[in-house]
Amino acid sequence: MIWRPFTQEKITPPSIKVVKGNGLYLYTDDGRRYADMISSWWVNIHGHANKEIAAVIAEQAATLEHVIFAAFTHQPAEELIEKLKTVLPKELNRFFFSDDGSTAVEVALKLAYQFFKNRGDDKRKIYLHFEGAYHGDTYGSMSASGKHSMYHFNFLDFFFDTIEIKAPEFYDGVDGLEQQEDASISELERNLERYGQRICALVVEPLLQGARGMVMHRVEFLERVVKMVREYGILVIFDEVFTGFYRTGRFFAMDYLCEKPDFICLSKGLTGGFLPLALTVTTKQVYERFLSNDLRKTFIHGHSYTANPIACAAACRSFEILTRENTIAHISEIKAFHKSIRLRGVQKRRTFGTMTAFDLPSKESAKRLSDVLLERGIFLRPLGNMIYLLPPYCITREELEWVYHEMDECLSKL
Repeated sequence: MIWRPFTQEKITPPSIKVVKGNGLYLYTDDGRRYADMISSWWVNIHGHANKEIAAVIAEQAATLEHVIFAAFTHQPAEELIEKLKTVLPKELNRFFFSDDGSTAVEVALKLAYQFFKNRGDDKRKIYLHFEGAYHGDTYGSMSASGKHSMYHFNFLDFFFDTIEIKAPEFYDGVDGLEQQEDASISELERNLERYGQRICALVVEPLLQGARGMVMHRVEFLERVVKMVREYGILVIFDEVFTGFYRTGRFFAMDYLCEKPDFICLSKGLTGGFLPLALTVTTKQVYERFLSNDLRKTFIHGHSYTANPIACAAACRSFEILTRENTIAHISEIKAFHKSIRLRGVQKRRTFGTMTAFDLPSKESAKRLSDVLLERGIFLRPLGNMIYLLPPYCITREELEWVYHEMDECLSKL
């Protein structure tokens, strides 16, 4: 029997069997069609079964399927790096490949700690993060998500030391936002005064905490936080596994900030949803701390499928599609459409780029809404009492109008 992720098998209905995908839609073995309005956990940025990406995968598979990356390099990996360098700050120019978002964050956490250790500073063992964060499901990424994460309560005894700061919630009509931000900044100041010389890195999902419930915070707030930790020599990790690749309306969420991180973690949309692939990108300054005749200063970390050529080829073609004028135009249309729509009976509406979300009074009402919409051919996956839409960039205006019409009609009946 299949054991599904994030699923209590005893009380969850059986899986729906999908036989094919095409663009926005998933097609099932009983002849039904569902609009995938969450891009299958946020990865299928171009929709399902994109023919261009499928074609380059087939071509690459017939040329070079895999090679050990500790001894060799290859054209797809080098091409991907060159493409990403055109959209990254010039300081972020050292690329470490891995397999998924959790490991991309794990790599950044380990690099940050060993950076200080390699220069003779063994005291910096604490990580700083926002309350309710989600950075993955490996032990390091779970620890950096904190003890108030809704996902990792069974493993709290194994977590290493972290300090968490409450992140203000920014949404339409929010009251007292500046007071929330000032309180968080004061909390941060107190922790920095006490532990600043023992903190190795700040790790955050910049501007949008996805799995926490699409919780947004302002650019000005994050800018203040980054400037403050930098005064203590603390490294900065931006987990852009979710927020990268135009999900927030710009290529990266960090593009909204003047302050840039020391590490950026990438995955999910990197290959357009076709194959697992991840990158941790850092600076020359960090990289050079690992260059030594002492082998103990080596970054001893790797994965069997590091920089898999097929996945890299998919990522290269996904990048090309993503940067075309018509794709950028679609992204702008989705952003504008989300903002133009008013929904009845919802709370804390927030929209950022191609994401829009709102709260309902209870988990039960959110589940009822998603169940009714599924019957109408629209697939959503609530996070508690929160509903969000995160469509692929290929969605048309007509499809958006249909989804919102069905949703508004269902909301009016709840």
